[in-house]
Amino acid sequence: MKIKTLIVDDEALARERLRQLLGGEAEIEIAGECGDGGTAVERIRETAPDLVFLDVQMPELDGFGVLAALGTETLPVVVFVTAHDRFALQAFEVHAVDYLLKPFDRERFKKALERAMQAVRQRTGGGLDQRLAALLQEFKPAPKAAERLAVKTGDRVLLLRVEELDWIKAADNYVELHKGRETHLLRETLNALEARLPAEKFVRISRSVIVNVERVRELKPLFSGEYTVVLENGTELGLTRGYRENLPRLGLS
Repeated sequence: MKIKTLIVDDEALARERLRQLLGGEAEIEIAGECGDGGTAVERIRETAPDLVFLDVQMPELDGFGVLAALGTETLPVVVFVTAHDRFALQAFEVHAVDYLLKPFDRERFKKALERAMQAVRQRTGGGLDQRLAALLQEFKPAPKAAERLAVKTGDRVLLLRVEELDWIKAADNYVELHKGRETHLLRETLNALEARLPAEKFVRISRSVIVNVERVRELKPLFSGEYTVVLENGTELGLTRGYRENLPRLGLS
């Protein structure tokens, strides 16, 4: 059985090197490559690779962010490609997750690949996922708020500036991004996206809605202890009682 492998790195030369090193391996089937974390999440969900060579340091959504976005879904075997210091490498080793420290040679690559292939063969479903989850909790860089979101529209990728969004609504495994009269669908859960938004600018007002505080024009109290949130463009949204603690962030103490 071939081991389906995905390459994720924002540097074209790094992807090319990994592709060349993997090219001579009879058991490896290269399922594709990605240059950013957002696309990586989509490709992992779509192709379900057995093995991923995952760059840790990427703009917008880094390697840790990719794994966090996948959440409780079945994770592939991961070989991190990283420039992190020895403390990070110790964390990888403790949790039995292999790594390649840039720059790496063919011998070190071969060792990491052999360990990863062995993990794929012996996988019983769950143990490795738990170790990756533990790693995310123990050693996770401070998240950097996203400045832009990449949204696929047909054969194009539209880059939306986060600050230009008015409000966001959950739609199953997608979110609706509302910007003026435009609505765009992004394949991501509302919880995952909320974690990437600047907390000082975006506030959750219900289980399914997040608003840009700079777009809020008015708050109308209702008899039930809930509120109607009116945006600058006239859109009315409901703030439910479970999220009343967020009222001060909307300007109401």
